[in-house]
Amino acid sequence: MRGIYWFAAMSAVALVSSAAAAQDMSFPKGGDIPTKFSPVRDSFAYVKREVEIPMRDRVTLHTVILVPRGATRAPMMLDRTPYSADKLMTDKSGGPQIEDALFPSYAELAHGGYIMVAQDVRGKYKSKGDYVMNRPLVGPLNATKVDHSTDAYDTIEWLVKHVPESNGRVGTIGTSYDGFTTLMSLVNPHPALKAAVPINPMVDVWKGDDWFHNGAFRQEMMSYVYSQTAKTDSSEEWYSNRYDDYATFMHYGSAGALATAMGMDQLPFWRRVSQHPAYDVFWQGQAVDVILARAPLTVPTLFVDAQWDQEDIYGAPAAYAAVKSSPNAHFVMGPWYHGEANSEASSLGVLDYGNDTGKAFRSTVMIPFLDAHLKDGAPAVVTPAVTVYETGTNSWHNYAEWPRACDGCATPLKPLYLAGNASLSFSQPVAGTAYDEYVSDPAKPVTYRNRPNAEPYAKGSTWSKWLVDDQRFASARPDVLTYTSDVLTAPVHIAGQPVAHLVASTSGSDSDWVVKLIDVYPDQYPQKPEMGGYELAVSMDVLRGRYRDDPARPTPIPAGQPIAYKLVLPNANHVFLPGHRIMIQVQSSWFPLYDRNPQTYVPNIFFAKPADYVKATQRVFHAAGQASYVALPIVGD
Repeated sequence: MRGIYWFAAMSAVALVSSAAAAQDMSFPKGGDIPTKFSPVRDSFAYVKREVEIPMRDRVTLHTVILVPRGATRAPMMLDRTPYSADKLMTDKSGGPQIEDALFPSYAELAHGGYIMVAQDVRGKYKSKGDYVMNRPLVGPLNATKVDHSTDAYDTIEWLVKHVPESNGRVGTIGTSYDGFTTLMSLVNPHPALKAAVPINPMVDVWKGDDWFHNGAFRQEMMSYVYSQTAKTDSSEEWYSNRYDDYATFMHYGSAGALATAMGMDQLPFWRRVSQHPAYDVFWQGQAVDVILARAPLTVPTLFVDAQWDQEDIYGAPAAYAAVKSSPNAHFVMGPWYHGEANSEASSLGVLDYGNDTGKAFRSTVMIPFLDAHLKDGAPAVVTPAVTVYETGTNSWHNYAEWPRACDGCATPLKPLYLAGNASLSFSQPVAGTAYDEYVSDPAKPVTYRNRPNAEPYAKGSTWSKWLVDDQRFASARPDVLTYTSDVLTAPVHIAGQPVAHLVASTSGSDSDWVVKLIDVYPDQYPQKPEMGGYELAVSMDVLRGRYRDDPARPTPIPAGQPIAYKLVLPNANHVFLPGHRIMIQVQSSWFPLYDRNPQTYVPNIFFAKPADYVKATQRVFHAAGQASYVALPIVGD
């Protein structure tokens, strides 16, 4: 009997257990993901908050605030971005350490006690409202009541009232597009804005930043326009059936034809770009340097430039030049690519500086500058007006002004003349051949780097390094003129912008002129044998000939007539060392970075037809009375 009772009892327990198990296995209403989950982050070195900040037009902007744990009376650094605030504040794993959340320069600021704030600009990612590429200020080009200036003001107003750990002082910072929004915060700035650090900012996208350089269209940026404006979250990726962009652009012929094939006619910004090839009021009204020059600079600002910036090489120096009379203006130029100031920067391509120039800049210039203006009781710091890295000798220097030599400066530019026998001379030509010539063939354009030319943002692309590529590939072409100095017996130091003055003719009715200033290494270079004979580009740019007289009003080039052209090259602080030689190259295409000039004058090159592209005979003159030269900003140290 006892065994029967025991079996019955155990059966009852089993039935209860089975019922409980069945109940545990039932699916909860709504599934296994809770309506709201609050992760536990008590062990993290920071506290992260997401807020939606209302603007004056009631549009809310998604904002992420990262507060170092335990922070009190801390200053805030604001980065307004079109590239996702969430990603900016979760740079790596999003793990417990500050380095897990932020890239190097922002992690250093957070470790220094700064509250880091990132915000999606209106219309991008999680922010509401309409996205407009480089939204102009309220006025003729913007009929609304809001712009990046007002959004920065409203954001700062909210932050100083709603972040209890802050001391009420705010700095703005950002690179590239975010550098542009940083500059916009300086227009009618909020009283709590005490410092700004625009790094490689977009300033004038027609003269020398992202979309054009002196009228030549930077068609390699089409992929950026496509992904940035096709969808709010930039998830529509550019694609191509070819790995080599040279082949892609040659296949379609013109930038306009490729855009049509890619469906870019649906994109309002692309339509605006292609409808405004000249420097008309549309582009003039957006020139940030001109905007900044209208009022005194009241916020201490560190304008950060990169000598080999492959995207926005024009912006920082131009913005600084517009306001440099203000004691609040400071200029830095490092030996970097676009944005490299934010990360480890001990080298660029073949160049090795021997130490981390990015960290040196941040620890000795940027952070002391910000501390002095944003932290309670911070010691006063005298930030030099100019801090620039000297390539060639690989050393930092402080100066009272920049450029150190220029037309109108105490130290004038010094002409380096193109001469016969492919030579260069500091003496004016008095005799010899009148010109050198080559045939520019749009069917075989000069590349901007060795093929294959990968799309800039493709996986494995070395886009960031192309400005320091060895230029020997171009020297070997018959459609590139190359002029070389004798071997230098003393250093030649340039500190400013070289200016190319060409006297040239074309058999066509339009032409591009590309001028490169190059440092040629000795044939034997024991320190680094692979650098023997290396042709390092120091400063180079392009001019679309139709804009030679007036960027806003293009005109055909008179065929066969020698015409004077002036092309201002990017800033450089470089020493050509003894044993090296100076080289100048001249060519008429720089493809596929820039669209091909058909060399026949057409109203809009975006829509040139195949029959418009013709060969042209180009002549560069170097005779007495028709001298071509590059004026160098040579300084004697």
